[in-house]
Amino acid sequence: MAQRPHPFITIPPGAAPPANPSPSAHDPPLSPINLWADRRHTAYTPTSSSSPHPRISLDVPTRPPSRAASAYDSEATRISFPEPQLYRSSSQRGESRPPSFENTPESIVRDLSSELSDLTIDSEEALRKFQSGELRDDDEEWYRLVPPEAREVLDKNEVQRQSILFEIIKSEKDYVSDLELVKEVFVDPLINTLAVPQHRVKGFVKEVFFNLENILAHHHRLLAALFARQREQHPLVQSLSDIILDTSLLFRNDYEAYIKHYPIAEARHRSEMRRSQRYQYFLQQCSLDPRVRKRDLITFLSRPVTRLPRLLLLLENAKKYTEPDHPDMETIPLLIGILSDFIRSTQPGIAASEDKVKFWNLCESLVYQKGEIIDLDLYDESRSLRYQGPLSRRYKTNMDLHWADLHVALLDNYLLLLKPEARSSTVTKNHVVSRPIPLEYLRLGMFDTLPENRKEKAEEGSGLLDRVRSRYRPMYPFTIYHASSKMNRRYTLYASSEVTRKKWYDAFVEALAIRQVRQESNMVFAPHVINEGFFKFAAALGVGPSMGSHYTGRINAATELSSGSRRLIAVACTSGVYIAMRGEPSFRKILSVPNPTCLVPLPAAGKFFVLHEGGLFSYSLDLIGRAALGFTTSQTVDASKERIATDVLFFRAGRVGNRFMLLYAAKSFLQVWLYALEVVPNADAGNPRWSTSGLSSFRSFGEPLAIPKDTHNITVLSRRIVICSEKGISVADPANLTLSLKSTTLPDFSGADGNLPMAGLKSRCASCKPLGIVRCPNSDELLVVYDDLGCYIDKHGAPTRSSGYLRWETKATSYAHRGDYIMLISPEFIEVRTVHTGKLVQVIEGSDIRRIDVGLLSPDKDRTTLIAMRGREEQGLVADRVVELVETSELRTPRVSEVPGAWDEFDIL
Repeated sequence: MAQRPHPFITIPPGAAPPANPSPSAHDPPLSPINLWADRRHTAYTPTSSSSPHPRISLDVPTRPPSRAASAYDSEATRISFPEPQLYRSSSQRGESRPPSFENTPESIVRDLSSELSDLTIDSEEALRKFQSGELRDDDEEWYRLVPPEAREVLDKNEVQRQSILFEIIKSEKDYVSDLELVKEVFVDPLINTLAVPQHRVKGFVKEVFFNLENILAHHHRLLAALFARQREQHPLVQSLSDIILDTSLLFRNDYEAYIKHYPIAEARHRSEMRRSQRYQYFLQQCSLDPRVRKRDLITFLSRPVTRLPRLLLLLENAKKYTEPDHPDMETIPLLIGILSDFIRSTQPGIAASEDKVKFWNLCESLVYQKGEIIDLDLYDESRSLRYQGPLSRRYKTNMDLHWADLHVALLDNYLLLLKPEARSSTVTKNHVVSRPIPLEYLRLGMFDTLPENRKEKAEEGSGLLDRVRSRYRPMYPFTIYHASSKMNRRYTLYASSEVTRKKWYDAFVEALAIRQVRQESNMVFAPHVINEGFFKFAAALGVGPSMGSHYTGRINAATELSSGSRRLIAVACTSGVYIAMRGEPSFRKILSVPNPTCLVPLPAAGKFFVLHEGGLFSYSLDLIGRAALGFTTSQTVDASKERIATDVLFFRAGRVGNRFMLLYAAKSFLQVWLYALEVVPNADAGNPRWSTSGLSSFRSFGEPLAIPKDTHNITVLSRRIVICSEKGISVADPANLTLSLKSTTLPDFSGADGNLPMAGLKSRCASCKPLGIVRCPNSDELLVVYDDLGCYIDKHGAPTRSSGYLRWETKATSYAHRGDYIMLISPEFIEVRTVHTGKLVQVIEGSDIRRIDVGLLSPDKDRTTLIAMRGREEQGLVADRVVELVETSELRTPRVSEVPGAWDEFDIL
């Protein structure tokens, strides 16, 4: 290396070099999660380029080498003294400055500068070896790279400052070496071996090592700049703060992401350690590399977490030994402020990640009851653990009271009551002892009840008197319950103190409020009130309407129809059929028929079907629309009436396959019969060959089918119809009803004798009322819907998913199928669940809820859903509310670049 000019310096009294300039010599070891601390690591000993590193093998274990000494383990005493003034010559700084002399003759300075020049060759050779990693650990200190004659001309302040600046460079070199080691020893072999299954290895590497490569790239540039400055100014480095400041502004985002993700990375690594012996053996093989020196993977993963706090400590120490007029006194405080603010800003993110790790550990420990399918949506990104802790519950057995210790977890969507079971010193499983309660159904009871005493068992090793003497501990009760099952699912839980009970209350209130706001902001189906106030009925039985009040009776049915381009809504109540345009508050009475119970329009056939007093009639749909708009009279509508059948229990009309069909169940003396008629289009109504049933507008398909007397619903499934009765569900072909006597009953439990899960499912289904069948989207499975539960079957009717079942939170009276969702309607709640998994996504609460558009057959999904619910009460009358459930769509704000013509007004070309 060629000689270069050296700095002119002021010569203070001599000073001895410190034994170890590291500012962290007496700092206590700290956790990587606490960013104001630093975990101590052994120093990195570079290996020569000629010595190959051992290859990772999952077959042949070898004994790891002994641990090398750590450069950070030695003890040192901090020395505090000011820094001498230092100026560079024009050849090194790019500008000429006059040398500064403080009470020192010029001749003496020239002599000392000449001596430093003579000693520089050996010092630069040592510097080259340091930067290339060829020095021993003991020699990697500033005072070992500077000749004694050069150190003796500096005062203690400058010696200490130079030692700290050298320590910054040295720690940066070790840090980069460790990050390179992670990629070479851990990441690359992990990808190329089978320590983690191939289908999971990419995701595992991403979760555990996250963006270490980005951080390494930043520090490669930083280390190169530090080395260049050191080669330029060695042995007396003027400043490093400008280099660190420039780099710190670039790596901030990557560090913030990594530090916040670190708890998740550590938890993912520990989880794989518990579950995989191959992964454990892989890490043992990695530890055989001499560069690892018995440090585990957690140590390397925590290096970016502790790097910035350690750098901050070094900068604070350097500031103490910097003279007030030095340029670093402006740069270092700025850099310290930036790093301090950044480290503090990451603490909330770390706390959030730690909470997420606790939540994941809880999820992995859950043990569900066999048979039931519960989709708690645990792995959604927004899922969180709001609060958890031990609580007790008291129960009675054989005239005695017993206490059970539970672990209760409050999630942002469910409340879990768990029974902990310690299976080993490190593994604890939590059994779900009661069905999880959705927060939409969770209600709070009393939280101020007086404490109760719990009898405690005597501790082991206690004396005889202590065993005989009863010991009691106060327990503080509170009550919670399920809104749909206030008595059967009511829980009294006991906290160990009043403070704990208050914490639980605050956690419940906060979680319920957040859940309500989130649900209202993310409704899958929004209730849209079509009318409230026109339809009224008596508030109590036997109480008639008052004089002058508007009285229509309770709503029984409703449907949508159109007349030209106008959208209409028809409502059937006890006093007749009323129609109005959508959005109008007042309705016009079209049909004065007693107690109509079902309305179905068929636009393709021009028919409007009405069921009232057991009689099934059809009217002209065109005249119905004209009468609603006032273009014709109700007498004209009555003239188009066509009687179809009498003694009808219920009917359904709509498309089945390629036909428009009318299906109705009529009772005879001792039997209920199912009739199937094809609706004839208006153009063919006068053709005699279509009038096989005696009606000019319908065509009959053979003989009727005898069905159970308790049949209550008929739905369509592609080209087949599904008949629901108390005994079960059967499938028939509407075009050949007489050949459907041997129809299949669903689900098919023929294999239940040798299958315990299927036998259990059969027993549960036998006690439930079937409501219908829904086809799962993008699947060959079908969902059989009961009033209390649901189960999945294949296209042959056999139960799937290990004969598992879904349990509804409320007892459904009807349902509606809307695409990927199913609505379970009960008098007080509407549950919206996904068809494929049964996940609960929305709950709509009301009073006296009932579906009122049940007559239309829909082979794929319902176009719309109309419900009625109890409204306000005035003057002894209750207003019935007509509500449409409108499917929402996700809001998306387009970018300006995606809006056509957004910049047209600003075009100046």
